[in-house]
Amino acid sequence: MRRGTNSLEVKKLNRNRVFRYVNSLSETSMPDISAALDISGPTVLTIVKELKDAGVVAEVGELQSTGGRKAKAIAAVKDARCAIGVDITANHVGIAYTDLARKVLKHERIRKPFACEDVYFRELSEILRRFVEENRIPETKMEGVGISLPGIVDRQKNILTQSHILNIKDLSRERLADYIPYPCELLNDANAAAITEGVDFKDPESNMVYLSLSNSVGGAVIFADEMKSNDGIRSDYDGGAMYMGNNWRSGEFGHMVVHPEGKTCYCGKKGCLDAYCSALNLAQLENGDLKGFFQKLESGTGEYRRIWEEYMYDLAIVVDNLRMCFDCEVVLGGYVGNYMEPYIEQFRAIAAAKNIFGGSGAYVRVCRYREEASAFGAALYQIEKYISKI
Repeated sequence: MRRGTNSLEVKKLNRNRVFRYVNSLSETSMPDISAALDISGPTVLTIVKELKDAGVVAEVGELQSTGGRKAKAIAAVKDARCAIGVDITANHVGIAYTDLARKVLKHERIRKPFACEDVYFRELSEILRRFVEENRIPETKMEGVGISLPGIVDRQKNILTQSHILNIKDLSRERLADYIPYPCELLNDANAAAITEGVDFKDPESNMVYLSLSNSVGGAVIFADEMKSNDGIRSDYDGGAMYMGNNWRSGEFGHMVVHPEGKTCYCGKKGCLDAYCSALNLAQLENGDLKGFFQKLESGTGEYRRIWEEYMYDLAIVVDNLRMCFDCEVVLGGYVGNYMEPYIEQFRAIAAAKNIFGGSGAYVRVCRYREEASAFGAALYQIEKYISKI
């Protein structure tokens, strides 16, 4: 317990703990909650009643008896609240929605070239409206919309301060709020995608670095402890927090130099990882079709094998650096991460060879969520904001 915590804070903390526990299971009972969380039976009874009155938990029958009186089964009302995530890229709009179950209920991707113009935002609003109608999402249960964008997002001001990919500066939440009839939050696309990796996180004591290998290279750092993120919102798994940096620029791994005086990056520096390992470097070999590159790679095209081996070697330099800095799991995500599974053992061997402490390279893994991860993560962010207030 934190020093100086008063009784009201303790009550709120316990209520949140109880809901999170119930929400993590298909069903449970008050005695089980009491035993699992080390909270007294009367306190659990009071909290469950409050959660029932709030409409976020319900009695769903009785559990099988283990001897004696059957305990009432308690379950979270998963559809009590829902949220939508929208991922804006240079050429597409991804959209996904979820509820308190924190699973993808529906997602889609639409080709829509970005333009910082009213007509684009009106069309974005229409896409969102149609998605809500087609999926029969109750607007009365809508917590909000998380909007994922490639660029630096100042979470305190809710503003995209700069985006090379979209070629814009200072896009505010208020600009989007003129077109979207729900509460909005802006998130960096790599940060949003990293949130999805916390949904089924099995080891809450483990820290994680997420490396996004999309049309630009970015990432996120998640510390699995009791610290909070800068705006007070936990990341998507209990206890975890995303490190945002002093200026909301943490995780810009694409601008770590892998080849001094090498290729010129869009940022103006030479030798940045982004100049070597963005998805565009591979996709441009197949007229922008990343899937086409990997199909040629699988067919055994010799030149593509050489290019891929060079790609993995450059990537391993930064992955090893991240391991040296943070001594934790490194997750490969983004567009290229979606195709990495067949090559992960080969990549681990390359990374392991650079590790002065030895090991198999097993600390590297491929992302779990590979379709509309940023959109899903943006929706999860809104759901987590709601859960944190229960």
